[in-house]
Amino acid sequence: MAGLLAAFVVVAGVTAVLAFVFVKDLVASWTMTDLGGVNIQPGEVSGNNPEVQGTVPPGPLQPSMGPTPQPWDGVSRVNILFVGLDYRDWEAGEIPRTDTMILFTIDPLSKTAGALSIPRDMWVNVPHYGYFKINTAYFLGERDKLPGGGPGLAMRTVEEFIGVPIHYYAQVDFSAFTQLVDILGGVEIDVPEEIKVDPIGPNNTVILQPGRQLLNGEVLLGYARNRYDGSDFARASRQQQVVMAIRDKVVNLDMLPTLIAKAPALYQQLSAGVHTNLDLQQAIQLALLVVQDIPREEIRQAVIGQGEVTFGKSPDGLDILKPITDKIRIKRDEIFTTGGPVGPSLAGDPVELMKGEAARVQVLNGSYTAGLGGRTSEYLTSLGVTMLEPGNADEVTVTTAIYDYTGKPYTVRYLVDLMHVDPNRIFNRFDPNAQVDVVVVLGADWANSNSMP
Repeated sequence: MAGLLAAFVVVAGVTAVLAFVFVKDLVASWTMTDLGGVNIQPGEVSGNNPEVQGTVPPGPLQPSMGPTPQPWDGVSRVNILFVGLDYRDWEAGEIPRTDTMILFTIDPLSKTAGALSIPRDMWVNVPHYGYFKINTAYFLGERDKLPGGGPGLAMRTVEEFIGVPIHYYAQVDFSAFTQLVDILGGVEIDVPEEIKVDPIGPNNTVILQPGRQLLNGEVLLGYARNRYDGSDFARASRQQQVVMAIRDKVVNLDMLPTLIAKAPALYQQLSAGVHTNLDLQQAIQLALLVVQDIPREEIRQAVIGQGEVTFGKSPDGLDILKPITDKIRIKRDEIFTTGGPVGPSLAGDPVELMKGEAARVQVLNGSYTAGLGGRTSEYLTSLGVTMLEPGNADEVTVTTAIYDYTGKPYTVRYLVDLMHVDPNRIFNRFDPNAQVDVVVVLGADWANSNSMP
């Protein structure tokens, strides 16, 4: 019965997804049950478990317009974006934005997993729309009925921003989360300090005191969503704490008989509130991998926090977080690097770090100065940069810009420092099939500088 146990392991939202997809299979056929002599087959009754019959439609658990499911070979790293929707939008019946984004990763080869929380106020490029808060991507995809809908555009936005491919998504509604926790009998949380929690609904505020305590679904959701301290960073840390607490509760072998007995309830109560482009086989494979091969200490956790952003205002006056690209990529590598050491820190020799990445760099001349692209390419080659054939940009630009297509933070930092590029002119355009790693579009500022010998 490792499958149902595994189904709750990955993390909060993904945990519910895996629970649902496994239960979905279990409700149709009990043949996967194997727990201490308990072996339930279709058409049989064992203990208090009634005969369960039915058919299960194949395919992912999402609307037809959702992101296209991808095949998985069973050995490659898998990245899953969990999105939670904004309660205020949901309550008002409006097209929702995302209130929570956590990017999960599972690597079968290094036997590691990880979770990276992304603040909702991060100011990023939304493909084909320009710069918005990252929580707006889902809204735009739903509003404009793009292929893949809101989840699809959210996935593409995070891909560009973080610089890793995203294979699947999972979305869990509030009701599904609270019902899951209640079916588990609540979850224990070690509350670090007194905190005011406001579960969904009026006049039900709870003051939690410090210490370890059992929380029901509504209070646990309120704890995870709490923003009374004014910090999305602290809230992200609490959400990851909740993730691991759910995981720890379900991994306890004593939970297995309860989960088996309540499988029909899980199916009935969670089916309407869980959406993902994972199919049943993929979900069970991933869940079994996490339980059987990846110990808790190899599940890494990180939050993009105050050290990786600067605070600012959007053109229309909204409070935003501007990413510090190099620092975010370092944090990304702590979670997504496959096995072995994370790699050298940015405190090392910038020239050696740049050369070690062996990034393919192309210069495009966006100035009126003829031959600038060729001269710049020769100059960078003399410094050890791996250069491709230079070319001309599609349009003239005043300020130089750098585009990172495959996640080369050391090369980008080296070029930024060398060419004095404005940090606001650094763009992530993740494309795993790109023939170039970094593109430098030369502007009039570089043409007018005296930086080249």
